[in-house]
Amino acid sequence: MKILVVGGAGYIGSHCVRQLKEAGHDPVVLDNLVFGHRQAIANSIPFYEADLGDLTTVREILKREAIEGVMHFAAFAYVGESVENPLKYYHNNVSATYKLLQAMVDVGVNQFVFSSTCATFGNPSTLPITEDLPQAPINPYGQTKLDVEQALKNISHAHGLSFAAFRYFNAAGAAADGTIGEAHDPETHLIPVIFQTLLGQRDHLKIFGTDYPTPDGTCLRDYIHVDDLSRAHISVFDKLKHPATGLFYNLGVGKPYSVRDVINAVETVTGKTVPVVETNRRPGDPPSLYADNTKATSELGWTLQYKDLESIVETAWRWHSTHPNGYAS
Repeated sequence: MKILVVGGAGYIGSHCVRQLKEAGHDPVVLDNLVFGHRQAIANSIPFYEADLGDLTTVREILKREAIEGVMHFAAFAYVGESVENPLKYYHNNVSATYKLLQAMVDVGVNQFVFSSTCATFGNPSTLPITEDLPQAPINPYGQTKLDVEQALKNISHAHGLSFAAFRYFNAAGAAADGTIGEAHDPETHLIPVIFQTLLGQRDHLKIFGTDYPTPDGTCLRDYIHVDDLSRAHISVFDKLKHPATGLFYNLGVGKPYSVRDVINAVETVTGKTVPVVETNRRPGDPPSLYADNTKATSELGWTLQYKDLESIVETAWRWHSTHPNGYAS
């Protein structure tokens, strides 16, 4: 298939572009490069520097490239910022996404894969998190993703759009060959923040809260390799051929790791000691979040290539140790 990857120069998007190419598909990338990196995309892949909310331009690209399906990764994703500046998040994550969907309806492209989040569940009542748990976001970022999920149901009913919404847990790792990886500014994800500490770019790692009701007192999270995440998106294509199909999947490994577990894995892989400072909890951090991925594995035939934390960390270190300043390296 010929797939337009919106936000394809970002962290997850760029890995998905590579996975699409390896699977025999033809990706086309649209990215405004606010957070994406042109260097993450091979020169042989068609690239458009444009905004997903530019209705006229997106329509033209869909027609010119004879696009058959769209993958949408372009979103702002800093939870704290979404609380401080919710309008920014509603403009980009919701309003601009609606324009992308309008362009698809106008042109007749009716297969859509959406990057959602486990943040739509807020503080879950039970663990692990299954797809049918109540969704009650506790921040604007999670709410914007849930708003799009609801819109997809309505657009599917009205226009026959087929879609899959993947609710991510903690994406981590990098391409196995170390050529593309995670490069955010500012960086907030735990594993790259630890690496920045080891590389001398931070004085220490802060552990936010050591008194949670967890085995070692620190938060528990579900870390999934970015390539495993990407392959799940590709495996759903066959299910979207029937009009008005709507699918929801949780994407995680299904095993929670604590902050201290992650630190230990990094120290094992690198042979270095992580300097740590313990501090107070951050507001809004749930004690534990991890997925039940049974639905994705059973319905999509999706399997994990990276099943343990150390293998994920190893690929991430290969990238960060050779690209200490991200793509600027």
